[in-house]
Amino acid sequence: MNLLLYLAGTDPTHWLAACAQHLPQARVRVWSESDTTEDLAGIDYALLWKPPPALLQKCGGMRAIFNLGAGVDALLDLEQRTPGTLPAGIPLIRLDDAGMAQQMIDYVCHAVLHYFRRFDDYARQQAGHEWRFIQPHARETFTVGVMGMGQLGSRVAQSLRGFGLPVRGWSRSPREYDGIRSYAGPAQFDAFLDGCKVLVNLLPNTPETRDILNQRTFAKLAAPAYIVNVARGAHLVEPDLLAAIASKQIAGATLDVFRDEPLTAAHPFWDEPRIRITPHISALTSPTDSIEQIAGKMEALASGEPVTGVVDRRRGY
Repeated sequence: MNLLLYLAGTDPTHWLAACAQHLPQARVRVWSESDTTEDLAGIDYALLWKPPPALLQKCGGMRAIFNLGAGVDALLDLEQRTPGTLPAGIPLIRLDDAGMAQQMIDYVCHAVLHYFRRFDDYARQQAGHEWRFIQPHARETFTVGVMGMGQLGSRVAQSLRGFGLPVRGWSRSPREYDGIRSYAGPAQFDAFLDGCKVLVNLLPNTPETRDILNQRTFAKLAAPAYIVNVARGAHLVEPDLLAAIASKQIAGATLDVFRDEPLTAAHPFWDEPRIRITPHISALTSPTDSIEQIAGKMEALASGEPVTGVVDRRRGY
């Protein structure tokens, strides 16, 4: 078996070690921008993260393309901008978890509990050498809404429910989970937002979800509400968040993703003390878990069995 590996801006050492462990029979070719070889004949599978268009266009004869991450919007955006970039008729397969779910649970639960227990307020008091009790939030009315109830979102929602918080989930189609009130589709979006004290975004980035974190959405929440965005920067209308914080409709936000990364030094988010920033680290892909999962999917494909994570290019995930 011949594999093509490309990782934009990432040292492939750990990925090659994972391939040696879980795909010992495979011959792996690492592609870089300096690779001028045109011929990729004989490559069975491509394992890619943010590949350039020139590389994608050479993958037409392969059995499948594996995207080394949960989000495939970068690949689909390339195809939208330049039709024909993404080879037609070849399965595009994303990772289901690859060690990301537990990291995302840790990150989101920390952000939600940080606001719930009012640690931001106590940090501001400490800066002013102030010793004062602050009335805690009422647990029974501290409703957390999770947008996007896929593999990651559903795990996050269930973990938040474990802290005794009221949790709601909103997704494209109806989903049922014990102890979580479910909403689906545009018709139920406003009802989902109504009364939420924290809004957590784990949606896929599609034309329907871009800019969904906007002034209208913020106005439907229970003020002052809190925003946690760990999905994509394209979901957030950044000026709307700053305006909502200034008006006290939104108390603050924890943001791990941004429209332009890295965040520029002049970006106003840096100087807004009610916004907490992390550099896209909420859930890092594990090479070992990823290759182990990919090896299982390759085996299933070779046997003619169905695999999870096959991207519906029309839906965008």
